[in-house]
Amino acid sequence: MKIIQISPFEESVPPKKYGGTELVVYNLTQELVRKGHEVHLIASGDSRSDAKLLPVFPKSLRRYPSTQDMRARDALKYMGIGKVLELLKNTGADIIHNHIGWRLLPFAAFFGAPCVTTLHGPLDPDYQKLVYGAYASSNYVSISNSQRVPLKKLNYAGTVYNGIDIKKFKYSDKGGDYFAFLGRMSPEKGPVQAIKLAKKAGIKLVMAAKVDAVDNSYFTKEVKPLIDGKQISFIGEVGHNDKVKLLRNARALLAPIQWREPFGLFFIEAMACGTPVITNKLGSAPEIIKNGETGFVADNEAQLLSAVRGISNISRADCRKRVERFFTSEKMTEGYEEIYRKLILKKKI
Repeated sequence: MKIIQISPFEESVPPKKYGGTELVVYNLTQELVRKGHEVHLIASGDSRSDAKLLPVFPKSLRRYPSTQDMRARDALKYMGIGKVLELLKNTGADIIHNHIGWRLLPFAAFFGAPCVTTLHGPLDPDYQKLVYGAYASSNYVSISNSQRVPLKKLNYAGTVYNGIDIKKFKYSDKGGDYFAFLGRMSPEKGPVQAIKLAKKAGIKLVMAAKVDAVDNSYFTKEVKPLIDGKQISFIGEVGHNDKVKLLRNARALLAPIQWREPFGLFFIEAMACGTPVITNKLGSAPEIIKNGETGFVADNEAQLLSAVRGISNISRADCRKRVERFFTSEKMTEGYEEIYRKLILKKKI
């Protein structure tokens, strides 16, 4: 198949540090190329993959100082859509895979090939319901079954769980003396709740996270005053090697999420290292983490505290095995290949 992958422009593919969607696009693109497909990747010019790169901008948007202004960032995104449409002309593609969300949907009817959109974010916000509802007949892939709940009537081609290159995550059969927090310093990821839980449980917490421009005020006012550099330490945004080191040497990943997590790549990254996950029963968590076997999925703060104290009962080997069985790049790619073939066949009929 000739496949076009369209990645967000905010980060390079793969991302230098934080960037969940871009990492998923990279893993999928690499595996599709490995399996013999002709793959073209529309992404920022500083991206690197075995596919043919079609650059939208010379570098990822986060590397432009002007994008600290959210209005400037939005403007560049719309300019990027124009470039994407230009790049899609006369591609002769069999399938177009959209990872940039609703901004591309108004133009999908003009594409010569079928287009499928993976929903990488939450569908709860009203504007998401408005836009996706207007294009409900487009082809969609959910990244967890729970993600569909706010918009059950979209035309879902299937659910495909995100996958990682498990070879890049070194397993450890024993953790260290700290718990880890990984992700973004944003309210939905629960950094304040993680710190308060760590203090109540009397455990050491090492936090690695991106502070995006939109979250600067929240981090400065709500999170930073709680970091003492001793019991609670913040090491900033980390690259892959430092992320693996943080995870594999942790007793557990502490992730008291405050939203309907669409998937949670950090869940499977931790488990791939053998590190169990402690989180709230929201969104995809019950689908990804097997409660009592690869971590704990809690209903309330009391259960979170109990989970911290009972984490030594979790088999780190079982954590790794669950990722090997359900959440690898190979498994993800097989799921998308099946959907591609189904949509291509439907287009021909």
